[in-house]
Amino acid sequence: MMDRMGYGLILVDVQRNMLEGDGAVAGAAELRDVLAGLLEAARDAGAPIVHVKNDGPPGDPDEPGTPGWELVFPPRPGEPIVRKDAPNAFESNPALADVLRAMGVDALIVAGLQSEHCVQATAIGAAERGFDVVVPAGAHATYDDDAPAAEIVERVELDLAAAGVEVVELDEVRFH
Repeated sequence: MMDRMGYGLILVDVQRNMLEGDGAVAGAAELRDVLAGLLEAARDAGAPIVHVKNDGPPGDPDEPGTPGWELVFPPRPGEPIVRKDAPNAFESNPALADVLRAMGVDALIVAGLQSEHCVQATAIGAAERGFDVVVPAGAHATYDDDAPAAEIVERVELDLAAAGVEVVELDEVRFH
């Protein structure tokens, strides 16, 4: 991973419904540790952090106001929460790119849930808006669907790389 100035972290949909309890993704405990480590590294480096929160429809596990909708990691002052109702956080929040640039961000590390939905859409949305985008392998997850979750994650990483998103090993991530 190239060293650049202006890295920020976007944590996508790191909400209780996918990381805790019966509805959690496979490997939720390990993913939680990985995401906590990324968040700590970003905070230690003074990097801007944005928490993205999905607003599901009524009856959904991430319906606003329900326990599953709550963020796993409470934001600190200065770490905005961006709500969305579409997979791409930039689509739901047209001003997000300008907000990030005002925070000094020109490169984004994108992590969270779910790989083939909101992580992929938000990473590509960031790239389309001119950001350099990095997705750390192992810092996103999903559920079994048309294939086992591990295969979906692998496919997403290949698709992201083909779209110009840099997929790196977790130990290569730097917030400087």
